Amino acid sequence: MRLPQPRLCIAFLLASLFSIPALAESDAPSQPADVDVIVTNARIYTVNPQQKWAEAIAVRGGKIVAVGDRDQVEALRGPATKVIDAGQRLLLPGFTDCHIHFMDGSLGLTRVDLNDATTVAEIQKRVKAYADAHPKEPWIQGMGWTYPTFGPSALPNKKILDDVVPDRPVYLVAFDGHSSWANSKALAMAGIDRNTPDPPNGKIVRDENGDATGALKEAAGDLVGSKTPVPTRPERLEALRKGIREANRAGLVRVHSAGGDFEYLDLFDELRNRGELTLRFYVSYFLNPPGLTPQSTALIENARRQYNFKDDWIAGGVVKTMLDGVVEAHTAAMLAPYTDDPTQSGKLFWDPDKYKATIANLDARGLQIFTHAIGDKAVRLALDAYQNAAEVNHTKDARPRIEHIETIAAADVDRFGKLGVVASMQPLHSYPDDDTLNIWARNIGPERASRAWVWRSIQEKGGALAFGSDWPVVTLNPWPGVQTALTRQTSEGNPPGGFVPQQRLSLEDTIRGYTLGAAFAGRREKTEGSLEPGKLADFILLDRDLFKIEPSEIGKTEVLITVVGGKIVYQSPNWKDPGPTDKSAAGKK
Repeated sequence: MRLPQPRLCIAFLLASLFSIPALAESDAPSQPADVDVIVTNARIYTVNPQQKWAEAIAVRGGKIVAVGDRDQVEALRGPATKVIDAGQRLLLPGFTDCHIHFMDGSLGLTRVDLNDATTVAEIQKRVKAYADAHPKEPWIQGMGWTYPTFGPSALPNKKILDDVVPDRPVYLVAFDGHSSWANSKALAMAGIDRNTPDPPNGKIVRDENGDATGALKEAAGDLVGSKTPVPTRPERLEALRKGIREANRAGLVRVHSAGGDFEYLDLFDELRNRGELTLRFYVSYFLNPPGLTPQSTALIENARRQYNFKDDWIAGGVVKTMLDGVVEAHTAAMLAPYTDDPTQSGKLFWDPDKYKATIANLDARGLQIFTHAIGDKAVRLALDAYQNAAEVNHTKDARPRIEHIETIAAADVDRFGKLGVVASMQPLHSYPDDDTLNIWARNIGPERASRAWVWRSIQEKGGALAFGSDWPVVTLNPWPGVQTALTRQTSEGNPPGGFVPQQRLSLEDTIRGYTLGAAFAGRREKTEGSLEPGKLADFILLDRDLFKIEPSEIGKTEVLITVVGGKIVYQSPNWKDPGPTDKSAAGKK
């Protein structure tokens, strides 16, 4: 397979957090207001290198005011303070998903879910069940099918869907979002026949007679997707509510949108104004070739002005683009031909010179840049363009990002650290199932597959890592991704030695990739990503201690409580507060 500092006391706390007696001796004319929340009796891994572990944390006004020893933090408790006894559970900073398509994922919660459907019969069963349960829906839509399901060709056929839903159009997107599948009715409604040309950056797969098989690669899927019903505003809002609940349940406190959400910023804003936004958003504008236009520039700049200085919930000022496709469909741009089909080497979606000029333009405007690059040729072009932009504009600490980096030329690994480029990667994409081992690795061959998802090599060469999911490509639940980063194995322990095991990460480095590394990748490490006074009070309490269990058990982790801005936004039905603390210091100032 491929979810403002307190005025009166923060300076004092930073200087003497662990010298509570000095508080009693102070000649200050007034005491600070009670803290809002204290979580105590916890094992807190802060991701703050100056203070890695603590027992308690205190929150006021949505921000952390103290992290440290249980007695000292509990001394800040007042009559109105809510106290949570963690019962020695592990508490971490809330996780950030650095690569997500939130609207698409949220809408997917209301459609056919093909994730984990590994046989044609199972797909047919789910599609038919959904169609029968929704007789009035004009289109049947869904996502999640995988290439190995269809044998050596790795591509589906319209007849499979025609057999179960012949009378309504069916449109299903692959798990990676780069291929699509339509039944005969959907192809006809899109006007796809023998004479339909392939669109730019897309391919209509055809049989020996020239007829469309129902498989559509890359932009060819838009020929059908553009005919599907457009969700109404109320439908989108309800889908977003479901998505946000799922994100909070998984322990996410912020997401970085990598496309598909910019157009709906007003919906996120509506939820914020209603007090329903419990997940923070960093939203990119998706830029297609051939480059910036006056209209796209105005949209990007307007979003940056409108949202970036409002509060910590919604931000813009970032642009996402794509250089290539995916390895499975032979659309990822490679420096050398594919091993299984030497007639193909993928294709760049951009003209290289226009891409470099556009990147330099965006960089000059102070906009952060995300570039999707999966093949080694695309990764190299992105690095070249970022290097050129820094040289032309004399910019420093711009933190441009490359998204995915599934394979890379050996000579380019150390360029991330040298150029200050963030490697934004998705650990669960490396999950060594049939798709990864029998299609992905087969297509590029063993030499290139030996540099599969080289996050450890990039880090060891000084590159910054940031982790995410690419939901709805895979689940937004980060815990299977954490497990994969540590094991490079399936949940069953395959392959026995791990898939490219030298790229395994430590638990500490993996957590950092979802927390402080993610905050750095979003230009927010000063306010998010670790648990220390002055930062946002975004944290999670887990049902198990990741530092005390086998890595192979991490994927089963359940979040008991998610706190965003000092407020509990999710509480598991399995959470039982052990009750009020019995410490004698409680209630004293």
